[in-house]
Amino acid sequence: MGTIAELGTMGKFGAMAEEQQVNQMVMDKQSAEEWLSRVHSLIPSVLSEAKTVNNFAGRWKTIISKIDQIPACLSDLSSHPCFSKNKLCNEQLQSVAKTLNEVIELAELCSTDKYEGKLRMQSDLDALSGKLDLNLRDCMVLIKTGVLGEATLPLYISSSLETPKISSLKELLARLQIGHLESKHNALENLLRAMQEDEKMVMPLIGRANVAALVQLLTATSTRIREKAVNLISVLAESGHCDEWLISEGVLPPLVRLIESGSLETKEKAAIAIQRLSMAEENAREIAGHGGITPLIDLCKTGDSVSQAASAAALKNISAVSELRQLLGEEGMVRVAIDLLNHGILLGSREHMAECLQNLTAASEALREAIVTDGGVPSLLAYLDGPLPQEPAVTALRNLIPSVNSEMWVALNLLPRLTHVLNSGSLGAQEAAASALCRFACSPETKRLVGESGCVAVIVKLLESKSNGCREAAAQAIAGLVTEGRIRRELKKDGKSVTNLVMLLDANPGNTAKKYAVAGLLGLSGSEKSKRMMVSYGAIGYLKKLSEMEVIGADKLLEKLERGKLRSFFFHHR
Repeated sequence: MGTIAELGTMGKFGAMAEEQQVNQMVMDKQSAEEWLSRVHSLIPSVLSEAKTVNNFAGRWKTIISKIDQIPACLSDLSSHPCFSKNKLCNEQLQSVAKTLNEVIELAELCSTDKYEGKLRMQSDLDALSGKLDLNLRDCMVLIKTGVLGEATLPLYISSSLETPKISSLKELLARLQIGHLESKHNALENLLRAMQEDEKMVMPLIGRANVAALVQLLTATSTRIREKAVNLISVLAESGHCDEWLISEGVLPPLVRLIESGSLETKEKAAIAIQRLSMAEENAREIAGHGGITPLIDLCKTGDSVSQAASAAALKNISAVSELRQLLGEEGMVRVAIDLLNHGILLGSREHMAECLQNLTAASEALREAIVTDGGVPSLLAYLDGPLPQEPAVTALRNLIPSVNSEMWVALNLLPRLTHVLNSGSLGAQEAAASALCRFACSPETKRLVGESGCVAVIVKLLESKSNGCREAAAQAIAGLVTEGRIRRELKKDGKSVTNLVMLLDANPGNTAKKYAVAGLLGLSGSEKSKRMMVSYGAIGYLKKLSEMEVIGADKLLEKLERGKLRSFFFHHR
């Protein structure tokens, strides 16, 4: 018996649902003009009903003042050239009609005292007031922001096949700005799908108002909406298509909050957006100003591979701003950077941390000491053992050389590692390694150690590098090392050292190695054989120009070579 009753009830609900569906279809078929007429005819009776209510007078006064604003708003909407063509207008009028019907229902309940409790009715009236606000705001958005024009067929489309698709995309973008949260959630879902299918079609359609709406959705009460909004914003940020709009619409504070307290996926997408936007120095400052450093550091410790890499990259970008380095140090960046350099999930995370340490070692002696104390030196040296050492880790080590005594550097195998970099590193790494050798070789003892390490021949070869920076660093290293007897003898034996240094006497302003080349050749000019080689490779012609340019040591070397040439002349003609 119960089953038959249940079936009867199910049948009744099914019939009701079907009736609602039919009613909705009938409503959807009505034109915007018909809906406008219906709303206009509703307003007088709604106002009349609302004004008869005696309970909750303050709330009803507010509701009546909002209903009074509707006719003027609808008049502006209906005079828009796209009014009758646009589905959004139709939906907007349906929404207004629905709200007005709710006004009548609540007014009747209030008048007859049939409501369930005072607090419940106050809450219902506040919700109704909110709906009227939304209706008025959405009407204004449709009128003022150009949404109607954007969501109607565009004029510039060349292919008629594209038109419906682009038209529907513009409508989706418009829906980010109007309607209730569920409608915005659906729009976000569909836009994300469209982005995955054809990002290039969607990007040019996005305007500033759409970006502003997306940024507002980052703080929506619904977790689902926040997740979808940050997903879209991360795609926008990665494209670089609208960075200025994102920043001016205030995207950074909500992104920082999402990294602090969002779900794992939300944190990842927010970190990707912040990574991209932090590449601009001003934005990096703003992220730090909004308390972004601590949540980014925390994400480095706890995030998955993608989140870790994105937050590491953002912190690297922040560390590039010199006045933020001390703050990073205070927030615990040193320890995290070293840990990530050792154990980062992705190679990219480790590279970002090497660069971060390069920036922090350039900041202050206090930060350099912290890096040494926390074990940064062995970690940086171990990081160099890979097949293609890169510049940041080598530069960080170069910056740390005065902070660690030479015995410790020898024990940690600094010199074999620098030799490995000089042989196998990128051009920037080779330049930094030659510069590091200069810093290390600051006493007779450390110069002797460099001579014994077998790297002098590699430095000589570096004088021929395609990179001017490498040639300069190598020439500077030789100018410093040539004072050590063993190294000087090795350089004299290696014919390339003289010829390469002479080539670097070129007066061209682009050649920044010339003053070091002069110093290196002066160090070798005690040998008659070396002097003859210098002369035979045209050093005198170069030095005359450098002497005129007042390059330090050029006069002295020129005089030595000319005196030697004269002596040689008399020797041959005796």
